[in-house]
Amino acid sequence: MNRVQKLIEEKVGWLIVLTVLVISVAMMVEILPLMFMKSVTQPIKDVKPYTALQLAGRDIYIREGCYNCHSQMIRPFRAETERYGHFSVAGESVYDHPFQWGSKRTGPDLARVGGRYSDEWHRAHLIRPQDVVPESIMPPFPWLASSKVDAESLPAKMTALRRLGVPYTDADIADSVKAVEGKTEMDAIIAYLQGLGLALKNKR
Repeated sequence: MNRVQKLIEEKVGWLIVLTVLVISVAMMVEILPLMFMKSVTQPIKDVKPYTALQLAGRDIYIREGCYNCHSQMIRPFRAETERYGHFSVAGESVYDHPFQWGSKRTGPDLARVGGRYSDEWHRAHLIRPQDVVPESIMPPFPWLASSKVDAESLPAKMTALRRLGVPYTDADIADSVKAVEGKTEMDAIIAYLQGLGLALKNKR
């Protein structure tokens, strides 16, 4: 045994080969089966693709780095579910590319934020967070209220997402520009936030 250990530790090539082998076996056992489970690959009931406005808001959410402080993954522990609601399941995120799960929580998890606050609350919070949450360290995003949604990019985005399996229709894509006409980036990100987690929001 000592000779085998010495061989592995002293011969870098063998160490690399065995490391790759171990990782490959772990992937086959842990990851590959998930790719064929319907609970992971199929949307749960009431989960729908993002509307054009919500999709624009999601892109803004990512652009502004909101994911650096907010996760969208409630773990199946009592402390989590008591605070945020039903734990997150993979079927909620099948239309997310990329999904927003994570573990970083400088701010609260947003997986079930949809419908928790009014649009007016979100607007005030994004313009100046401390006006509604005095202890907040979140930076303000006032420019979102005056910046218009980039409508022209939506048809191409939705077409690309359809290739990835999101069931957008030709009508959805054709109407996307008109759907966000006159909308600000603030309107879009609020629409995105208000749609998060509604499918499982009231289940415990």
